[in-house]
Amino acid sequence: MTTTHDTRMPTLDTADVATRPRRRPRRATIAALISVALVIGAGVAAALGLGGASRDTAGTSTLPPATTKVTRQTLVDQETKDGELGYGTTHTVGTQLAGTVTWLPDTGSTVARGQALYRVNDTPVVLLYGTLPAYRTLRNDVSGADVKAFEQNLRDLGYTGFTVDEDYTSATADAVERWQDDLGLDQTGRVERGRIIYATGQVRIDSQATEVGSVLGQGGAVLSFAGTDRVITATIDVDDQRLARKDATVTITLPDGGESTGRISTVETIIETAPGSSGKEATTDTKIEVTITSDDPTVLAAYDQASVEVAFTASERENVLTVPVSALLALAEGGFGLQLVEGSTTRMIAVRTGLFASGRVEVSGDAVAEGLTVGMPDA
Repeated sequence: MTTTHDTRMPTLDTADVATRPRRRPRRATIAALISVALVIGAGVAAALGLGGASRDTAGTSTLPPATTKVTRQTLVDQETKDGELGYGTTHTVGTQLAGTVTWLPDTGSTVARGQALYRVNDTPVVLLYGTLPAYRTLRNDVSGADVKAFEQNLRDLGYTGFTVDEDYTSATADAVERWQDDLGLDQTGRVERGRIIYATGQVRIDSQATEVGSVLGQGGAVLSFAGTDRVITATIDVDDQRLARKDATVTITLPDGGESTGRISTVETIIETAPGSSGKEATTDTKIEVTITSDDPTVLAAYDQASVEVAFTASERENVLTVPVSALLALAEGGFGLQLVEGSTTRMIAVRTGLFASGRVEVSGDAVAEGLTVGMPDA
């Protein structure tokens, strides 16, 4: 997996190579469909001499070129996007301890809490679990959320004799000395900056950014890691943000054509930066990155990294009346209507529109019923 550097910010919840099955065509956007309906409606109104049709107009003998039926069905707003099966977002680790790199874990190996993520000057940099980065030296009389996070990890590793809270006390220092002794470190009772690295859980080494024997200064890149669970990531346009709802169900099409289901676990807004060329400034593009977990992880076991397709369902309406979008006509007083065909005559009826999906639109109103024949002016 290629390491990317994205600027990320929270977003609202309103979301490698193998032969793949043929993609389903992309659904036209609602705005484009409404625009078509408006153009069609204006043309038909002029052809009928309506000058902008009014609702429940009197019957006329002018018949449309084609007709369709009002049908009852389940309407689904769904789009398919490309996704990548892998281990999720990668994170690059830079050292805060200047010195010589003396050991690195193999690419693809896993590291758990309390284990060495790498070694500098033959001393371990230790992985702990948490979300707050380690940003300072921890010692007696220091207080804060970072102290509590460290003490919780120390307790989870089996060290006792102190209270897990936001205060670093002499009891904490005593436990730290025992921890340092087990790691082969000098027993100072202090946790120097750069000695610990936090992650949300076990990590899988994605790549090495340096090699054993390299001399690094503070901030030098050492390696990158990701999670240990196989997940799917998909990037979608901001205009399609309605698709990215946390915990929403998706359908996954695998490289062999098989299907599985999954759920959206995280939704993040990312800003991608592309370098400028020929003196031009760099450009940025805002996207929505979605992480998906499979409901059945075993179906992903045959793949390490691969391309898949993900069908997102934004909304679904069951048992509703629908017509093709092209049957909609613009009414003079605003809104939409349908040209109702009754034998050799027609009349306009007003309708309320609901969900647009797959070239059809949900319609309702006092005069709308299943089985009615309506005009198709663009036939």
